[in-house]
Amino acid sequence: MSRIEKLAPDQWDARLVAAIQPDNLTDLEQGLTRFFAHCPEQALGLMAFGRALKLNRSLPERLVELVRLRVAFFNQCRSCMAIRYADAVADGVTEGLVCSLERPQEAENLSAAEKAAIRYGELMATDHLAIDDAVYAELRRHFTEAQIVELGMTVAFFVGFGRLAATWHMVEELPEAFKTAEAIAPWGADKIQVR
Repeated sequence: MSRIEKLAPDQWDARLVAAIQPDNLTDLEQGLTRFFAHCPEQALGLMAFGRALKLNRSLPERLVELVRLRVAFFNQCRSCMAIRYADAVADGVTEGLVCSLERPQEAENLSAAEKAAIRYGELMATDHLAIDDAVYAELRRHFTEAQIVELGMTVAFFVGFGRLAATWHMVEELPEAFKTAEAIAPWGADKIQVR
């Protein structure tokens, strides 16, 4: 059971309804908006930020999704781990690739750029002060300064809101494995929904 009351779309501010169009989405796809609807002004601002990150992205969808899932594992955000975004799947994210996230630095099917971005994301989620000049030097081997800033903003979004979602314990609509396990990982095809 979620620790914060979800609001049904008929209780949302009309601007949130217009932005999300909840009638076209499952409960899980409505995601955090069901909670953020308690604070519509903040929700709309957050949605604008999230949309700006998404629509102006220069990083590959595949890379962003892999980083998102690795961060979700450390956050133990069950709803984050249960979802695969369709644009990332279209960009080559497979469950075999997701299984590589268990030990990404050893994976042969991840590029050096993906490994660097994943490492940055996992450090942001676990030990952000360990991100030093060497970590940024490795990022610069693969990304422009603008892409590093974009990656940082994206990862900060994932870390912060993934942790928030994890504390709210949004598991009602998730596959059974995500409801009962003490700790869970995003790898395993029986656990996902494509969105």
